[in-house]
Amino acid sequence: MPGKVSPDELLAHVFGRTGTAAEDETVLQGPANGEDAAAIAFPGSDETLVVSSDPISLAVSQVGTLGVPVACNDIAASGADPRWLTVVIMLPSEDAPLEEITRDLDVAARDVGASIVGGHSEYVDQLERPLLSLTAMGTAESFVPTGGAEPGDSVLVTKAAGIEGTAILATDFGDELAVDDAVCERAEAFVEEISVVPDARAIREHATAMHDPTEGGVLAGLLEIARASGVRLEVDRDSVPVREETRALCEAAGVDPLRIFGSGALLATVPGDAVADCLAALERAGLEGAEIGTVSAGDPELAVGGGSITDPVEDDLYPLWERADTEN
Repeated sequence: MPGKVSPDELLAHVFGRTGTAAEDETVLQGPANGEDAAAIAFPGSDETLVVSSDPISLAVSQVGTLGVPVACNDIAASGADPRWLTVVIMLPSEDAPLEEITRDLDVAARDVGASIVGGHSEYVDQLERPLLSLTAMGTAESFVPTGGAEPGDSVLVTKAAGIEGTAILATDFGDELAVDDAVCERAEAFVEEISVVPDARAIREHATAMHDPTEGGVLAGLLEIARASGVRLEVDRDSVPVREETRALCEAAGVDPLRIFGSGALLATVPGDAVADCLAALERAGLEGAEIGTVSAGDPELAVGGGSITDPVEDDLYPLWERADTEN
């Protein structure tokens, strides 16, 4: 099954092989379970440089439009404002839509206020679809980790579950699913809501932890907070917002809306007495938000729907792509 490398493999082969990071006093946050961004101290400055890299390879449509917010979301979820991007573009052939991809990258970067400052591009015959890898950089007054959740905190989510996954279902599989054209049309527009930069700006001053759910959706993101923080998260599944379009497409595709790509939502833990302020701040920013659970002491796990999740969550969209590749 494609997807993220498992936490056990990362622990065995990645986290201990980081060059001089362990001795470098400027590295405030290096590679760690659940942490999607690095934090580096600026010598002589109170600001922190936040850096994150992310690929995007499986979405066929609007890959450039998706790529920028996917990369910048990890910066925003760490309390930073995205400022710079580098982009690696790997194309399967000279017929690939380079003009469309770079146009979309330019528009998306302007939307989040970031500058594309470099990168690389080439053709790779072995690829079946374009592969992008973006590195985002930004500055933060206060770095917010994934692993900062504390017992007694409340768990918040912005917007809704499965926003990115819903857009992918509509654009990549809409013709195959028994869903009204009007639903697919509305769902395709969800790609415009992938960024969580405004979400993070609204609540970061209160957040003990923030995380951008990507592969595996909201459930995977919540489990990553629990594992990174060494705490137990208890979440009311019915409290997690799921839009009508998401429910319709997920039902037609036979997938769980909480287990599909979740970019567009921001997960956060905040002190219980800050919940009202955070929800009010989101409302002022024109964003939806909901309180969905609590944090308690205990072994790292996600308690949801009467069950317990401790193992990494696989994304329900991967089998759909695998089947499409096999049929083609």
